[in-house]
Amino acid sequence: MEDKVSLRPSFFTWVDGSRMHFFAVFDGHGGPQVSALCRDHMHAILADELARAAAAYRKENQQDEEAEHRAWKAAPARSFMRTDKLGASGVPRGTIGGSTAVVALLVLGRIIVANCGDSGAVLCRAGRAVPLSQDHRLDRPEEMARVTAAGGVVFNYGGVLRVQGILAKTRALGHMLLKPEVICEPEITITARSEDDDFMILASDGLWDVMSNTVACRETLKCLEDKSTNAGTMVGHEEEVRCICATFHLTDLAFRMHSRDDICVVVIDLKIRG
Repeated sequence: MEDKVSLRPSFFTWVDGSRMHFFAVFDGHGGPQVSALCRDHMHAILADELARAAAAYRKENQQDEEAEHRAWKAAPARSFMRTDKLGASGVPRGTIGGSTAVVALLVLGRIIVANCGDSGAVLCRAGRAVPLSQDHRLDRPEEMARVTAAGGVVFNYGGVLRVQGILAKTRALGHMLLKPEVICEPEITITARSEDDDFMILASDGLWDVMSNTVACRETLKCLEDKSTNAGTMVGHEEEVRCICATFHLTDLAFRMHSRDDICVVVIDLKIRG
């Protein structure tokens, strides 16, 4: 199992005193070393970068929403670069190893998602699936163009496009041997929260390769609205039993849909349920 999860509620306090919450899924490949390093250190690195961003933001007009959004995007971008270097240090010399990363932050009525690779984040809003990230694969023309412009060669093995015949992703952390074709720069989105928001799903491609966003949201909603489950029962640190039931259900369903990859799922409930 090379996938890892990091759940860090209240891991940072923003300028105005608002708590920030950190949730992430890391899908390792070539071994679990890089994904484990991401799990153990990404939140701390990001907290350090947010502190830098907050200091810079304080010097600007704190009523400027665009400045705040720039700060929220700059910190994850820098933290991914630092984690990339840390991850590379954990890979045995001469071997291919790395990890995808999808990180979601909740703060001030916003959802900030930073994605690098093909793990993904989906928001369920009023019962409908809203993608919060886009996979970094070679079937995206802009990713194919960037890889080939960097000198990369793309091979097709069994219908799967791979950078240098090795990696089916165009962005990941820890891949020193595949640079400059494979980069660690995340795509970052900021989404305003709504009263209609139900929950958010973060998962590795072991889920998304066999299950659509719509099906994942539909099945999760069934679990979260199941009143036979003990609402509010704590089964671990900051974990709610209906969310746990939903993650097990999605994982089991993906297996039954013939997923052949590691599967890692996080469900964040965004409503207070009775």
